[in-house]
Amino acid sequence: MLSWQGDGGRALESARVLLGGGGIRALGRMVRAPLDAPAFTASYRLFVDEDGVLARLSVTSATAERERNLTLNHTEDGYWLLDTGSGGSRAEFDGALDVDLQYSPLYNTLPIRRLGLHRESLDHELPMVFVSLPTLEVEVTEQRYRTVSTLDADGRSVVNFSAGTFVADITVDSDALVLDYPGIATRI
Repeated sequence: MLSWQGDGGRALESARVLLGGGGIRALGRMVRAPLDAPAFTASYRLFVDEDGVLARLSVTSATAERERNLTLNHTEDGYWLLDTGSGGSRAEFDGALDVDLQYSPLYNTLPIRRLGLHRESLDHELPMVFVSLPTLEVEVTEQRYRTVSTLDADGRSVVNFSAGTFVADITVDSDALVLDYPGIATRI
């Protein structure tokens, strides 16, 4: 069980995370009550295959006004199948292999772990399937992950993350699970 806190204590995320060789299974929930936006809750179920590629993600978000659902499946031929409960679609998303769920530090683990950025000095610019919360709108974004420092004696590594004008140095543990994501959340 991993938990993160952010936004001055107004945001919490907790997830049951099971790690395999390269795979991950997670079941999590987020609660956010920001001062400058409506409060929401979101729950997710994540399955990453042994190659470190996201295979399936189901997300439900709720505000006081409404509930939304999204399921993403990544097919073996490189397509993404999206289902919102009121219709589905199929997209390539520029060959993206990972998903970034807004506000969640867990999802930054996916490319860091898959590429081994916590173990060796690398620099990758990646297409990313970005899912916004609470709307569950989906778009492709470009994100850059660059190793700042590999695992130290305390089992910590730092990876620089940037998307658009947002930049942060993310600290991860030896499994590439996020410990500290400045501006987003810290593991508690």
